[in-house]
Amino acid sequence: MIGSFVFGEALALGLSSGPACMASCGPVVVPSLLAEQSGMRPSARYLSTFLGARFLGYLLFAAVAWELGVLLALPPAPRLLMMGIVHVLLGGVLLWYAYSVGRAHAPSRPGSELVTIGVAKKRGISGPAALGFLTGLSLCPPFVIAGVRAAQLHSVAAAVVFFAVFFVGTSVWFVPLVGLGRLRRSEAVTTVARMAMVLIAVYYLLLGSAMLMGRNLYGY
Repeated sequence: MIGSFVFGEALALGLSSGPACMASCGPVVVPSLLAEQSGMRPSARYLSTFLGARFLGYLLFAAVAWELGVLLALPPAPRLLMMGIVHVLLGGVLLWYAYSVGRAHAPSRPGSELVTIGVAKKRGISGPAALGFLTGLSLCPPFVIAGVRAAQLHSVAAAVVFFAVFFVGTSVWFVPLVGLGRLRRSEAVTTVARMAMVLIAVYYLLLGSAMLMGRNLYGY
């Protein structure tokens, strides 16, 4: 079992890393959340799916981090390759999400039943699940620190529990985002959200491509 000291360390690290995690994941989750239906329930459903998939990414990372020993001991090339793949996939999912939002808001054909622009149709969970899982694998500095600490524990079970507690600490910072469901959706809000997703997607695609070419733009 994980000791109370390590448990407290994981929780404290998660809570203190919350702002950094929001800075990293916020540009992904906020515009995609604003593109969803208005209301507290749709927002809560989106965040639950996003965080649930992110949790799976955390657990996978914990298991891999423990099996590999210390993540930072990996040669730079494999580490950059992993980061580059995750960033490119994340950019691709964001582009797909922006496209699917546009289709959801588009009228079907002239003379058909009225479709209100700016009110999203209900969609599946594949989008927020993919975004959550990929952001759960992104190697931001707090995430790498947690990975190194988890790799030092005595078993893979302890590493998984450490990351689970770390996840709880970081997730506290995402809960207020449910309040975005109170914002009334309009054509302008949806358009800005889609534009933001496209711009962020281009950023991730360029960053990921640079990493795949061996350029470490993060410096760690």
